[in-house]
Amino acid sequence: MTISAAAQSPLPPKIDVSAIAFDLDGTLLDTAHELAAAINALLGELGHPPLPTEVVAALIGKGMANLVRRAVAMATGVSPEAVDEAEVKDALARYQAHYASRLGHATRLFPGMVRGLARLREMGIPLAVITNKATRFVRPHLVGAGIADYFSVVIGGDDLPTKKPDPGPLRHVAALFGIAPGCLLMVGDSGNDVEAARGAGCPVLVVPYGYREGKPVHELEADGIVESVSDVADLVRYVPPSKP
Repeated sequence: MTISAAAQSPLPPKIDVSAIAFDLDGTLLDTAHELAAAINALLGELGHPPLPTEVVAALIGKGMANLVRRAVAMATGVSPEAVDEAEVKDALARYQAHYASRLGHATRLFPGMVRGLARLREMGIPLAVITNKATRFVRPHLVGAGIADYFSVVIGGDDLPTKKPDPGPLRHVAALFGIAPGCLLMVGDSGNDVEAARGAGCPVLVVPYGYREGKPVHELEADGIVESVSDVADLVRYVPPSKP
């Protein structure tokens, strides 16, 4: 387990939580290979050469439309802002078709993830997923990975008017659980997760792997860094929500 530099020694007090929300891609599941395969199928269809998986992984963040925009921009040598909205809309529809045909084929479970979810469930902590991934792909991914039953709330990128880094999804999930945002811990892998948590008033932990749009993990200014989801249980204390 690794704790952020500001709190390395002594170990900080445990975080009191009434529920925990997890990001999906890059936190629970390693989906970069199939995301890259779908992007490269799209680029091939558009007449562009493929991008390496590690390059595509660095483009992940803020949803599928943003990924497609960044990939098309990189393939065509322009800035993301220069890609026409109509082009993005057309490319996104093509990309989602390619992605749907590959969903789960190359997904990998991050080490310790299942054990970590099991430990938290044993502690009685309600769990949620908050992801920017298009909603229709979220539950199939959780089911395919065998972890859908761990989560009582699942929020995809199309379920609400805003998505991370906007704090709205975290506030929404806290309200669904009937708790204050400060009692909802966010666990993610990117600045989007940290920014959303800070805006909502939630504590936040990050994993050192995942997709951070090229930003070093120690620059994310989270409350802590956990080597694996299995370490989250060591840093939290479950506080049941008070009854009205």
